[in-house]
Amino acid sequence: MVRPPAPLGATVGELLRHAREARDLTQQELATELKLPLRHIEAIEADDWEALPPGRPRPLARQLAARLDVDLDFHTGAFQVVPGVQELEPPDPRQERLERIVMGVLSAASVLVVLWLVVPGPSLGRKAVPGPPVLSGLRLAPPPPPSTAPNPVLGELLPEAPINEQGILVSLRAMDVCEVRVQPYAEGGHPQTRTLRVSEPWQLRVKGPFDLVLENAGVVNVEVAGRRIPHGQNVGEAWTGHFDIEGHWLRPATPVLPEEPPLPDDEEETP
Repeated sequence: MVRPPAPLGATVGELLRHAREARDLTQQELATELKLPLRHIEAIEADDWEALPPGRPRPLARQLAARLDVDLDFHTGAFQVVPGVQELEPPDPRQERLERIVMGVLSAASVLVVLWLVVPGPSLGRKAVPGPPVLSGLRLAPPPPPSTAPNPVLGELLPEAPINEQGILVSLRAMDVCEVRVQPYAEGGHPQTRTLRVSEPWQLRVKGPFDLVLENAGVVNVEVAGRRIPHGQNVGEAWTGHFDIEGHWLRPATPVLPEEPPLPDDEEETP
């Protein structure tokens, strides 16, 4: 006798009942074979899921389906009605293998970093040899040695000795614009002129006696041979200072005014 297939849209209980009847099995035979209570088989085929123990509807339905060769995954719509926790999809072996490889690589990298931080390398005990500084990937050349020429370039940073074989040290610093001229009197000496700007220093050495001319002396601080020169001029006033071979300021002599003679007695005013 050929039994009709399960109707379209059948429930899980109907699918299992049709599969059991197709194999000419009774509920009692199926219960005895699977070692299940008969009431469980009856409740499953009647879709009476509340009659089953909590958490057991889905496992029992799968157990019956496996015995009756019913693919419940093919009938997902019907199986979703069965109460219980949804089963997770089986893990992909390739995905698991890839995750294990990634975790192994990260663990190895972490161990290497810890070892690099804890265990000092052979180069840590060596003293670093200083080299020229590096800026933006470019290695700067070392600074040139100081000039040893008898007449240094104008504006070159010179030793701070007040007087040496190169001449007398003259230091000027302006708070405003000022025209400066240095006129040496030594044979072969040439005058030097320069326009000082705001806070612009100028150091030079001059051999022998010389004159220092400032067009705006009130804004310039002057030092000659390490001594400050109090020229006493105001802003906008010109000043010329004369200095000897040792850098001493040759101040002009202050004229002595004659005393006025006393008035005769007869010319005194009477009160």
